[in-house]
Amino acid sequence: MFHYSTVVVVTDILANLVTFIAPLWIAVIFGVVVGWAWKPKWAIDPNNYDWKNTFFKIRVPWITHSDLQNQPDYSTTTTTTTSSGSCENEKGLKCIVNEHDLQNLCKLVEEKDGGPAWIQMMDRSTPTMRYQAWRRDLESGPPQYRSRTVFEDASPELVRDFFWDDEYRLRWDDMIVHASTIQECEVTGTMIVQWVRKFPFFCSDREYIIGRRIWDAERAYYCVTKGVPCSSVPRHSKPKRVDLYYSSYCVRAVKSRKDDQMTACEVLLFHYEDMGIPWEVAKLGVRQGMWGAVKKFDPGLRIYKNERDSGAPLSQCANNAKINTKVSADYVRSLEDSTSNILEMENQDSSDKPTGKSIPKLLVIGGAIALACTLDQGLVTKAVLFGIARRFGKFGRRL
Repeated sequence: MFHYSTVVVVTDILANLVTFIAPLWIAVIFGVVVGWAWKPKWAIDPNNYDWKNTFFKIRVPWITHSDLQNQPDYSTTTTTTTSSGSCENEKGLKCIVNEHDLQNLCKLVEEKDGGPAWIQMMDRSTPTMRYQAWRRDLESGPPQYRSRTVFEDASPELVRDFFWDDEYRLRWDDMIVHASTIQECEVTGTMIVQWVRKFPFFCSDREYIIGRRIWDAERAYYCVTKGVPCSSVPRHSKPKRVDLYYSSYCVRAVKSRKDDQMTACEVLLFHYEDMGIPWEVAKLGVRQGMWGAVKKFDPGLRIYKNERDSGAPLSQCANNAKINTKVSADYVRSLEDSTSNILEMENQDSSDKPTGKSIPKLLVIGGAIALACTLDQGLVTKAVLFGIARRFGKFGRRL
């Protein structure tokens, strides 16, 4: 009898302890995982952190437009802050986006970059537009996306100007809340621009400093846009700046699906970026929001065409799109057949930089085991937890 009573008492104590520890397990696991994925600045570099101005400020996972408006040089319209007038500035702009970037884009267009195979994500269409999208994951670096958009009854020049025109983009692309020109070259058309983009729930607003330039290969336009350093624009805690950014595309005429004539325009886009969030979360956001963003292209383009046909004046960015570097089709083919793999080198360089978003497999799996064993909610709950842990804990792949 005494032995049985002792067992009952010990069992009751253990049950009460488990009930008490369960919330603690949840808080600890959640805090460790989230803290590892989003390491704050004071933990990364405490010696250079501005404790005086930020110690008593509460961090929030989003940013409002009023916060942006309180920062210097912010507006909801495009502005030109600096124009390159010296040869030194023009030479520097030319080096920021150069022939190596053209070579990289040419290889991507012809699928000769040496990367892994693309996996199709989407194939949708409207009466005047078709959109296809693919994704691939490298061993290091963020996920990469490839898309093909075909606009019916549109010239390559119109589509080129449409995507280059930041002033008009603010009207149809509701993800862009700020766009300004920092520097431009009147010889090559190279530009450095600043964007601030807003995202849905999975990511707060992000700032981009983008270098861009166009090459004209006999009416096939190779448009390179990528993240570049810019010491003249200081960093702010909000919005967070995205350093690793690549979003380049080729615009060229193709046959229409209606009459087999060369009256349609194809845009082959290649995109990747590191927004500073786990890449699995970013991929989920892209999958959920891709078509909602893409389907705005076509109505925006048609309005843009009507305004151009009515004689509306061109913006500064649209005028800059007409300043490009002429190259021959043979020169482009020679770049496609070269052996260097610039995209791979860029991703290798980016992978060497610690970003604090890699979560060890052991940490995630171990946390899931502890959480699953603590929460006595049946097999369904445990299966869901282990499924999430397995996806986030893939060995050799960063989130």
